[in-house]
Amino acid sequence: MAEQDRGFMSASMRARLIKCAVDLSLWSLAVPIAFYLRLGRHLEPRDWLNIALYLAILVPVEVLLLVLSRLERRAWRRATVQDLIALGIVVGTGTAIGVGVGFWAFELRGFPRTTPVIAGMVALFLMGGVRLALRFAWEESRRDTDQEKRVLLVGAGDAGGRIVRELRRHPDTNLLPVGYLDDDPGKRGMRFGGVPVLGTSDDLVHVARRHRVEEILIAMPSASGEQTRAIVESARQARVPCRILPGLAELLTGEVGLATFRPVEVEDLLRRDPVRLDEEGLAAYLRGRVVLVTGAGGSIGSELVRQVARLQPGRLVSVGQGENSLHETTQILERQFPGIDHEVVVGNVTDRRKVGQLFASFRPDVVFHAAAYKHVPMLEYNPDEAICNNIGGTRVVAEAARAAGVGRFVNISTDKAVNPVSFLGYTKLLAEEVVRQVASTLEDKHAFVSVRFGNVLGSRGSVIPIFERQIAAGGPVTITDPAMTRFFMTIPEASQLVLQAGALAENGAVYVLDMGRPVRIRDLASDLIRLSGKDPERMPIVVTGRRPGEKMHEELFTDTEHPAPTRHAQILMALHDGPLRPERLDNIDALLAAAEARDWDGIDLRMRMLFTDYVAPDSWLSVRRRAGSPHAPVPVGRSQNPLTTRNTPLDR
Repeated sequence: MAEQDRGFMSASMRARLIKCAVDLSLWSLAVPIAFYLRLGRHLEPRDWLNIALYLAILVPVEVLLLVLSRLERRAWRRATVQDLIALGIVVGTGTAIGVGVGFWAFELRGFPRTTPVIAGMVALFLMGGVRLALRFAWEESRRDTDQEKRVLLVGAGDAGGRIVRELRRHPDTNLLPVGYLDDDPGKRGMRFGGVPVLGTSDDLVHVARRHRVEEILIAMPSASGEQTRAIVESARQARVPCRILPGLAELLTGEVGLATFRPVEVEDLLRRDPVRLDEEGLAAYLRGRVVLVTGAGGSIGSELVRQVARLQPGRLVSVGQGENSLHETTQILERQFPGIDHEVVVGNVTDRRKVGQLFASFRPDVVFHAAAYKHVPMLEYNPDEAICNNIGGTRVVAEAARAAGVGRFVNISTDKAVNPVSFLGYTKLLAEEVVRQVASTLEDKHAFVSVRFGNVLGSRGSVIPIFERQIAAGGPVTITDPAMTRFFMTIPEASQLVLQAGALAENGAVYVLDMGRPVRIRDLASDLIRLSGKDPERMPIVVTGRRPGEKMHEELFTDTEHPAPTRHAQILMALHDGPLRPERLDNIDALLAAAEARDWDGIDLRMRMLFTDYVAPDSWLSVRRRAGSPHAPVPVGRSQNPLTTRNTPLDR
């Protein structure tokens, strides 16, 4: 092995010496060429004497510069712009020295003073030309080999250019870019990084077949969902698999590169305008501060933890009830943000003593309250826990934050709180009112707010994982109603807008995120079937009927609220008619007391007093039977099983 290593090193050394010799020869050859170009005639004996004198002085300088710059260690057949810049610096330095020598020689022997400059340009042309010629010859030799996969890039912008450069630098990927597609008509026929623009995205099927494309790379992080959907459909027609760069929200903390490509997901088909963050505003209230996040193991809570960590808080405190999910969040933070001051606390937000100790110990400056129960049908069968956790837990955390002097408190709410028909909606609306009530007791320097938004894709309990399991099993895919719609956004997008809403900081406000257009659940199911490589026309979709607590369509504002713009275009504010009435606050207190005592009649009474249109759900029969007091009438035509296989398009 030692002999092999010595042989390898010897071959490597020989290669470097050959490179140095070639560079030195070309650099020296540039001098007589420069003399010929400068004088415009055949060189005479006196000219050759001048050349010899010049080279006798400059060759040692050139050798020294080549050795110090280590140009021979760069791979010529993979020469990049950076390599040519390094070469230019070396030749430029030698040329500057040559100009000084030329002025000295001119005084002695009539040496042409502009010759060193011409020689430098010729040397750069010769030395750079050899490198580019080798790269071109090497790339041509690799074309159309059986080992390489022919790829087509959609998007000839910055992201696409970076990908092509990375493919040039790493031939071991065995991916050969055959061209771009770009909808900018000014780019048609142009070449970027040696790769031509072959057409627009509308030409995908034709170009893919003509150039025998084996994979499509969508390199447009800012593409809309409609654009992505059209490209994916064209790729399906061409029978070519495709991968995509994540959206700008996901790329916020990373670099664009080949490794960031992933299979197309349903989030890409629903992609909306990128979130425009006020980074200075976020840094002003988060950087260097103590930030506490409840529900930190959940979908939104864990993403909030990651987004806050990116903004360099002084200390980050993650609070949650599930130790496994908290552990996963901790592992991610340690990998992505090493060295961050991160505290993890396992606890229940309804535990007033525990929460009080946390706030007294850590003294947070900012609190994001994401802890809540959120599964609609499950809460219909467990209303007491919904009330205790969603309303009681919010009150405990908000009051502890007030006592600790927290400057900003952000409560995570939901569109289910608008004109609610489920216990999730009822309890989250009352939680908003609890935060408003606490905010009314604070001075202007504090800001206790709620942020309301719809469903997030890929969260726990959401419909997408259920659809994916059903598709993998060969179907059928079950939906509750073909006309049902929901608002959707991605977890990173929602979390970033929550942070941005915290920066707006108007005490007592209820902020509503711009959710875009609602999406039909049937369309969502068809998209997932298509992305899995199957035909939506052949995969059965079964309608099962709505589950307890589900609405056909969600809303973002109640009948008594008025939407108002804020400083951020993607965040609105829900204006209320006036302060909460004292008797309403008394009823919230009584509802909490009834839930904690498992007083079902008391819960029913207070719910009817708080919501004039409240009707006890069918699930109350099961609830009362479990409690040993079956006083409710038997409902007709509704399932009493909370664990049916039918889907709900909810949950964060």
